[in-house]
Amino acid sequence: MAVVAFVKSFSSLKDPSDLRILTGTATTHHIQYLSNCIFSNKFIILRAANTNSISVRRKKTTVSAAIMLPNNPIASDICATLISGAIASATILVFELTAKYQIFDSKLNRKLVHTSIGLVFMLCWPLFSSGYRGAVLASLVPGVNIIRVLLIGLGIYKDDAIVKSMSRFGDHRELLKGPLYYASTITFACIVFWRTSPIGMAAISNLCAGDGLADIVGRRLGKHKLPYNQNKSYAGTIAMAIAGFVASVGYMHYFSMFGFIEESSDLVLRFLIVSLISALVESLPISTELDDNLTVPLASFLAGGFLF
Repeated sequence: MAVVAFVKSFSSLKDPSDLRILTGTATTHHIQYLSNCIFSNKFIILRAANTNSISVRRKKTTVSAAIMLPNNPIASDICATLISGAIASATILVFELTAKYQIFDSKLNRKLVHTSIGLVFMLCWPLFSSGYRGAVLASLVPGVNIIRVLLIGLGIYKDDAIVKSMSRFGDHRELLKGPLYYASTITFACIVFWRTSPIGMAAISNLCAGDGLADIVGRRLGKHKLPYNQNKSYAGTIAMAIAGFVASVGYMHYFSMFGFIEESSDLVLRFLIVSLISALVESLPISTELDDNLTVPLASFLAGGFLF
């Protein structure tokens, strides 16, 4: 009964400055903790562990998407799609210009595009409303790139700047492999896993940050090659595992700020395992023969399906 009275008294408060001196079984630590939880809008469950203590357990935070027009979610999602598309296009344009003026060598420029586009796009996900509509509208951004890559790769439409920034040898047909797999992976992860699933976060993080940094680091520090694949190095493989893992954890924290996912040490460990598996698959000869833009996301999706 003392616990019930304490909770009722606490729930009547409207401002932290109104906190009265509550006597009874709760300690000062409990009072301060409950005050912080209630006035920061975090939900809690109170349970009487015994007559002399109170146990506090957090509930899953509610989703608080950063939608721009709360009273009109459809219009808000359309605006979010336009904004996300504009940001993605601006990012691509920057690297088209760096390729045109040869600020970076072609290989580095291509990998910077590879590393940045997917990660920048994921930053825009909280702009969309909750539910399947938000996921579908968000997927239109990389979906449009699938169409564009197909048109350029098939020779139906000509865009030398895109070809130069995304291909290894300046051949438009190269876009039908790596760039097409890349855009398809992000679109698939967006529609199927969206922002509440760690599987999509891990797949995009390992594809973008992991695979991108593997090539950049491997070309500069990769003197020691792997015994089973002379095209890959220890430095590149280690860099991929670290970058994919750090990006995964970073987006876990980012999305947890909006209530889409809960942070936990167990989740961090699973992200690490997925990144290690993805790095291992990327280092295999089959990834060189096929395309690591295909094998890496497949490995992430499969490993994530078992682990998450």
